[in-house]
Amino acid sequence: MLENLLFLSFSLFLVVKGATLATKYSAKLAESFNFSKYIVGFVVIAFISILPETFIAINSALKGIPEFGLGTLFGSNIADLTLIFAILIILSGRGMKIESKVLKNVHLYPFFLLLPIIFGLNGHYSRIEGAALIVAGALFYYLVFRNGTEASSVFHNGDGKYKNSFILLFAMALLLVGSHFTVTSATALARALEITPILIGLLVVSLGTTMPELFYSLKALKRKDDSLAVGDILGSVLADATIVVGVLAFISPFYFPVRIVYVTGTFMVVASLVLLKFMRSGRVITNKEGLMLLAFWATYAVIEFAMNG
Repeated sequence: MLENLLFLSFSLFLVVKGATLATKYSAKLAESFNFSKYIVGFVVIAFISILPETFIAINSALKGIPEFGLGTLFGSNIADLTLIFAILIILSGRGMKIESKVLKNVHLYPFFLLLPIIFGLNGHYSRIEGAALIVAGALFYYLVFRNGTEASSVFHNGDGKYKNSFILLFAMALLLVGSHFTVTSATALARALEITPILIGLLVVSLGTTMPELFYSLKALKRKDDSLAVGDILGSVLADATIVVGVLAFISPFYFPVRIVYVTGTFMVVASLVLLKFMRSGRVITNKEGLMLLAFWATYAVIEFAMNG
């Protein structure tokens, strides 16, 4: 068991390291093309940030345990919407400011997160449902990208395109290797502990895949670029719930334990509603609200453990 635990820890280290490098150098690459900060946070970094859970979900599907990948995706989203926001707010010590442009684009946010829940009520994602999720995610990002082309602060950095591209490819290779062994070692550890692999995906692997968002957003907050931090997290969650799940279902329709939708999926949607309510309260998420988000994640973790342990 100890060997499996160490192997899982090392695999997650590769995932986190690869994702952190990918996030950093994709941002630098985006800056070299003079994208606005809004686009960099909500679109570019968000898409890079979903690579860990995407690769893990694909590997789990290939190994015949798609429920592990789906649990990781939904568990990662809940952690992003609650635990990661709470950590960022508490560490910043000043709350988190929310730009009006962000609020403009997220008023339909819970609806998009609700789609994979509705489609998965029967414990199965079909190819048609996968295509619908991809279209829904693409529509959301089209709206975000369109609004992001309006006047806003822009990065100006035209250096190092080739270097940044090379390191980005290297980081993605680390992600691929790490995600493969994460699924293998997590499954072996679950067998050794005589628990379902879903629980490890929901509460352990999902936390590891949120580290890129946490590290990038912490740096953004230190520069007082709150919109970058918010955009990265919200964009990652939306892409996970629609595009990533959609791609998996479109490539290979799959069945899964329906409780993932009823419990984890419901927590995901409710977490988004709570977070949006906090975002609209004076357009600042306060320390008190951050602690409430932390309590929400702790409640979720206890319930998941009780149901899957």
